[in-house]
Amino acid sequence: MERRLNGEACAFCCYGCCIAFQVKSGRHEEWEAAWLLIQLGVGGFLSMNIMMFSLLLYSDAFTGVDAGVLPWIHLLLWIFATPAVVILGGPYLREMWLNGIRGRVTSSALIVIGVAAAYLYSAFAVFEGSTHVYFDTAVMVLMLFTVGRYLEAVGRARAARDLEPLLAAESESATVVDGATEIRRPVREVSAGMLVRVRPGERIPVDGVVVEGESNTDEAVITGESRQVTKGAGSKVIAGSINIDGPLLIQSSGDGTATRWARICRSVREALGRRSPTQRLADRVVGVSVPLVVALSGLTIVYWAQSLPFDRALLIGLSVLVVACPCAVGLAAPMATSLGIGRLARHGCLVRDPGVLETLARVRLLAFDKTGTLTASKARLVGVDCQEGGIDEVLARAAGLERLSEHGLARAIAAAAAQRGITPLVTRDVRTVPGRGIRGSAEGQPVAAGNGRLMNDLGWPLPPSLTERARSLEASGHSVVYVGWGEQVHAVLSLDDSPLPEAQAAIAALRERGLDATLLTGDLAQAAERIAALVGIKDVRAGLSPEAKRLALDRLRHDHGSMAMVGDGLNDGPVLAAADVGIAVGSATDLARETAALVLPADGLWMLPWIVDVARAVRRTILTNLMWAFGYNLVALTFAAFGVLQPILAAAVMAGSSILVVVNSLRLEQLPDPVPALIPEQRSGTKAERTHNGAGLSAIAGPAVERS
Repeated sequence: MERRLNGEACAFCCYGCCIAFQVKSGRHEEWEAAWLLIQLGVGGFLSMNIMMFSLLLYSDAFTGVDAGVLPWIHLLLWIFATPAVVILGGPYLREMWLNGIRGRVTSSALIVIGVAAAYLYSAFAVFEGSTHVYFDTAVMVLMLFTVGRYLEAVGRARAARDLEPLLAAESESATVVDGATEIRRPVREVSAGMLVRVRPGERIPVDGVVVEGESNTDEAVITGESRQVTKGAGSKVIAGSINIDGPLLIQSSGDGTATRWARICRSVREALGRRSPTQRLADRVVGVSVPLVVALSGLTIVYWAQSLPFDRALLIGLSVLVVACPCAVGLAAPMATSLGIGRLARHGCLVRDPGVLETLARVRLLAFDKTGTLTASKARLVGVDCQEGGIDEVLARAAGLERLSEHGLARAIAAAAAQRGITPLVTRDVRTVPGRGIRGSAEGQPVAAGNGRLMNDLGWPLPPSLTERARSLEASGHSVVYVGWGEQVHAVLSLDDSPLPEAQAAIAALRERGLDATLLTGDLAQAAERIAALVGIKDVRAGLSPEAKRLALDRLRHDHGSMAMVGDGLNDGPVLAAADVGIAVGSATDLARETAALVLPADGLWMLPWIVDVARAVRRTILTNLMWAFGYNLVALTFAAFGVLQPILAAAVMAGSSILVVVNSLRLEQLPDPVPALIPEQRSGTKAERTHNGAGLSAIAGPAVERS
């Protein structure tokens, strides 16, 4: 159902969720909240009175009373039942109508048909003077369903606890400092350069730099690490982190809508709005089962009417309608999926597609990229071999190209030039050649940096001395980059990288979970095999272009079934999109993040085994919920069709079924938090060491590495 709350269109799966959302979240006007409480209160009051009189009738308390009194009691029940049916049943009728005009049949139709049949039959019986009226059935079915759905909604509210900060982020505001005044503005209106005041306990609304103040911050929702980070003047802060114990004045470094936090919020909201394959299957089952249940109820009434009074046959038919309501089926997958997304979001993992959790649970093979995924995102430049020109000229031309690239090797070259104090040449018409390198023009000459295939494509001959040197470097496990300009190759750069300290432990943990790993990389075989041996991967496929990676992925999928791809670079975008599950690490390029279904936080490779555990737990919960819901419905439907269940008891049974699905799903909250492969202090020290060695300029500072 859809409602407008404070001018904003909101969609709900049912009336109970709508009530829970408004009452618990405060997203309503004062009069509207009062009206909701009046609805529930009046409905409950009328239901209790109807049941009281009905129980007296069933217990023969009015035996011996003048027969003329009973019609008046029935009329009183009708008077009580009418507003109760309107108040409690109106939302179900509206929901059925809105879905009906869209060509959809939902469980609301079963409730409306059953209640309407009981109410109209009883109203007709009052006119006819019959002694059999079932106003209590009509009202109590509505009351039990409404209470049951409200309890479901409360469970969903608990499930959404981890997502609440994300879903509320778009409406958050920031305290903008303008001279001597402070103004509260929506985060979306904050632009680069504005000063923002963040008080202790508040969420930092924008990316920026601390101008004034000192405090500890909690960046767990972004980085996945549950530890405090001290921030002072000059420190960079991340939107979405929590300011713990001191006021901060922050200068925004960008628009409030362009932060990683804002992207996470939008992506999670979009993911929750999508339907996973299991959810779509459940929706189709519900769409087919509702008309079948209506037909079965009609046949049940016809069958029993041959041997029982019509009112008794009608009650059996109503029981079939009520007990077959597929509420639990529709709740089975969304509840577990929302909990899974929430658990991952709490630790900084971004799920872009709700179906990824179910797919990841079936994966038996993970393919990894090398640079920036299994290795440090900042490699070290360890040597420059020149054919012509000096080292400064080579680095100036190479850095002019590479500073415009996000590849890990490119960043290492640009950082080495910067540390040496070399100004990159202004380079135009820069173009990345996937699987080859990068090219452009500087000082009126073409310039390129990449592998030998790029130079061959450009028709630039490789000097034998550089080729021999490159082979020697590759044999020792180094990555090499040729640099050329003026249609000639002038130098070869050698770079070295080391595996992430947590990579080996992560691969071992994945293997313990029955998952195999393979390495797909564009680097040469020697460098790839060296890293693979260090992290414990036996299957290596090196020297692959993006298209070759995709073809290799297809072959692996044919041999192993569903598989996931983990990468971070520009070259990984197509293969991440082609994989059953594309996983991008937190330092990934924008293209990799956009094409991946799951994005890990920075340095989040160690979380991958835990993510697999969460995905498998979510899938088990969904399957358990579905088996329970279908089995429960089938057994209860059988009892109802044989006349064992009364409609009121049938409504209680179905409410109980939905609540059991909720309780089973909430068991996902008991999953353990991720345990890092290294303790935070070790990880921090390792990260600092990688950053220190990132440029690696000491290895090329002396003239001994320059060969002409």
